[in-house]
Amino acid sequence: MKVAIIHYWLVTMRGGEKVVEALCELFPQAVIYTHVYDPESVSPTIRQHKVVTTYIQKLPNARKKYQSYLPLMPLALEQLDLREYDLVISSESGPAKGVLTRPDAVHICYCHTPMRYVWDMYFDYRAKAGMVTKLFMLPLIHYLKMWDYVSAGRVDHFIANSHFVARRIEKHYRRRADVIHPPVTTSDFSVAPEHEDYYLALGQLVGYKRFDLAVEAFNALGKRLVIIGEGEALADVKRLARGNVQVLGRQPFAVIKEHLRKCRALIFPGIEDFGIVPVEAMACGKPVISFKAGGALETVLDGVTGLFFEEQTVNSLVAAVRRFESVSGSFDSHRIAEHARNFDREIFKEKISGYILQKMREGK
Repeated sequence: MKVAIIHYWLVTMRGGEKVVEALCELFPQAVIYTHVYDPESVSPTIRQHKVVTTYIQKLPNARKKYQSYLPLMPLALEQLDLREYDLVISSESGPAKGVLTRPDAVHICYCHTPMRYVWDMYFDYRAKAGMVTKLFMLPLIHYLKMWDYVSAGRVDHFIANSHFVARRIEKHYRRRADVIHPPVTTSDFSVAPEHEDYYLALGQLVGYKRFDLAVEAFNALGKRLVIIGEGEALADVKRLARGNVQVLGRQPFAVIKEHLRKCRALIFPGIEDFGIVPVEAMACGKPVISFKAGGALETVLDGVTGLFFEEQTVNSLVAAVRRFESVSGSFDSHRIAEHARNFDREIFKEKISGYILQKMREGK
């Protein structure tokens, strides 16, 4: 069986790339197709595979400015010749699923999310855009929405990374999706015997993850908060932070892991499609204080592995932290870590390999 894996861009190792990595382990003979590829930014497992890029790779400064070429990506996907492949697995949150396949081939799309900037977060991105960008966005986003909806019809079977995303797939594409949670290598983490007196916020510093809310809440609390991550909101987060909030920026995995092991709890104020960071924190036995929405509802057990706050406001988060401190002794770190293992990488591989085998046997 010849297998192709399609991924939007390979320039980092975040959640989507971890899914690709697990698929590479399941299909060591697979060829990877992507718009832009930076070998130095991905894992050795991915580098061992043949990687074919679209013409986007050859455009100026594509490895850093790849998102600027988004309007060209649908056409680039349709130029890929995949006639030799029996199984095509697309990994979607940017343009990936729109490839053309053989009539008898099986196309399975693992959808991390329908493109945010095209659908439910379009107005958020538009509000931050400059005047010239807004003028270009109107026709381009209209075109991308039509292409995105039409290309969903090229997929034989959708897998969503959470029930939250499955509902969005049904809303935007009018397609049903099965749910298989993404892989987390829980064996990389361990429970620390004691914690230090600080809270941790971790992830890509972008607007919808609401690090600003965490900073403002801890400014009000006066308690120590450590923030690890980089992104477009880094300067804003640093500007908001008072002396009790430490912004470390990007850090190596060893530093991240040590902070997860030693913090009192993880602060998770945004709405995520799934949210791997809370599972990593729980793998270290740490409770998660999360906004009650999105993928966190599928990973955090209220009162057992963490606490929820109801509104994305400073007062609501402050109240949740104070409530946590009043009951923190009731959390069992080993029970929390045991729960995290339900999302382990090997479980993902077992579930998705069984799913693919079943769909291949059905033959569409």
